[in-house]
Amino acid sequence: MQNRPRVVVSVGASADGKVALVRDALLMREPSSRLWEAMTPSAPVAIDVVELVRQQYGCSAVLEGSGSLVAEDETPDELPAYDGDPAGLYDHFLPADVIGQPAPPHMWFTVVDSRGRVRWTEKHEGWDVLVLVARSTPANYLAYLRRERICYLVAGEERVDLAEAIAAMGAELGISCVLSMAGGGLNGTLLRADLIDELHLTVAPALVGGLGTPSIMDGAPLAIGEAPTRLQLLSMRADAGGSVRLHYAVLRT
Repeated sequence: MQNRPRVVVSVGASADGKVALVRDALLMREPSSRLWEAMTPSAPVAIDVVELVRQQYGCSAVLEGSGSLVAEDETPDELPAYDGDPAGLYDHFLPADVIGQPAPPHMWFTVVDSRGRVRWTEKHEGWDVLVLVARSTPANYLAYLRRERICYLVAGEERVDLAEAIAAMGAELGISCVLSMAGGGLNGTLLRADLIDELHLTVAPALVGGLGTPSIMDGAPLAIGEAPTRLQLLSMRADAGGSVRLHYAVLRT
């Protein structure tokens, strides 16, 4: 029996499975965002996967990797040095004034950031930030999150242990479903950890190509003799613009 939140992956890709135009060029920035959007002709009906999984599973958390927000070659603003005892920083930080807010229920924008690279300069109504960090995350960054009243969960040593982190999201915050809208690296880690339950895949009528260009599931390759993860097709839909929307469940033996 599954004792962790359900994990649903939603990803858009080119027909050759690419989720970016080139490595280390953030899709949310120009010119990549404009070029990526142009790959998919406008369709009469768009599917809001966030709302879909909210209705179906009570999903209350979206998951992203820090690499979707901060390019690898960027140098984040330096944070003030923390001169206190760092030991207490490495406990979960879930202040009651944030998690105890009245209805409607929280929607958590959750980011995996063991290196402490994201600087939180924007706030969006109806969403709260939750950062997943590790015991190697710099104390300066954890102190910064506490000053900003940003919740975080500590899971893993050198990097975030996703299985531990997702289990903690359920145990500490009552989250029943997590929707990953991350890139190939994080999704590939979820895959290898056997954490994915469903996949929503939108395939655009375009080809990107390129050796090393991020794909739907990057990360560690299969070991020799190791079987791929099998999927069961739940639905398929093509729109007038030529995109195909596929919905799969992961088959477990």
